[in-house]
Amino acid sequence: MKKWLLPMFMMVVLVLAACGNKEEKAEEGSKDKTSAETITYQSESGPIEVPANPKRVVVLSSFVGDLLQLGVNVVGVDSWAADNPNFQDDIKDAVVVENTDIEKIIELEPDLIIGLNGIENADKLAEIAPTVLFTYGKVDYLQQFIEIGKAVNKEKEATDWVKDFKERAAEAGTKIKEKIGEDATVTVAEMFNKQLYVYGDNWGRGTEIIYQEMGLKMPEKVKEGALKPGYLAISQEVLGDYAGDYVIFSTFKGEDSAIKNAAWFKDLEAEKNGHLFEVNANEFYFNDPITLDYQLDFFEKKFLQ
Repeated sequence: MKKWLLPMFMMVVLVLAACGNKEEKAEEGSKDKTSAETITYQSESGPIEVPANPKRVVVLSSFVGDLLQLGVNVVGVDSWAADNPNFQDDIKDAVVVENTDIEKIIELEPDLIIGLNGIENADKLAEIAPTVLFTYGKVDYLQQFIEIGKAVNKEKEATDWVKDFKERAAEAGTKIKEKIGEDATVTVAEMFNKQLYVYGDNWGRGTEIIYQEMGLKMPEKVKEGALKPGYLAISQEVLGDYAGDYVIFSTFKGEDSAIKNAAWFKDLEAEKNGHLFEVNANEFYFNDPITLDYQLDFFEKKFLQ
């Protein structure tokens, strides 16, 4: 090789090497960007690749409020969530769907589906989008929110909210017990389709706040029948046997007027003493953060008024 060609050859080699490095870095950057677009969530059934920032989520269960609290866009909801006044502004554009509405769900183009374990068509749903299924009650209600936070890459936001909520609920419970007495009992009851129920400490309707966070007492008869299974169906006429000093009574639209005129309702000591607090069941039904904040505010106003 002639001497004058050597510098030129070396320059070409250096240019090619530089280009190669740029291409490698660009490829690595592309890979990093791709990997950042998804995360691995350790679900009950194993690891699932889910969007790191989901944009269109279909929720086939009672977890809509959890996602709304985390600022996640929900495009499909179940009928119960659709009837909750506390959610309506945030889900006004969402479509009501069930796990059997496969074509309808496909049209929504979800990038994530969340539901309950054991639902029909779980395999078909997984073909539409990454599908995370939870077993209701497998973890407590606050850990459930954190698990949903993990699934949508917002674990810190969920954990911070839980810490704050527990502090606020405990503080409210202390004030309430100071006013009504440490031994005062509270019953949570609900009328649904003309059937009356009383509830334990983990079945929504404010039970988690009243019994778990505030530490208010449950009547012994309710504890015997409803604590373990979560709820107990009773006849209307025997509610007095299960009613505590205070009663949280929830009804669905259209059922409240008939109840108020019933003799068994008028005879409740809590009703006579002004200690029966009526609530809209659609607003009180769940135990997601939005509903929990609503319930906590309600209890503070009613017990401390």
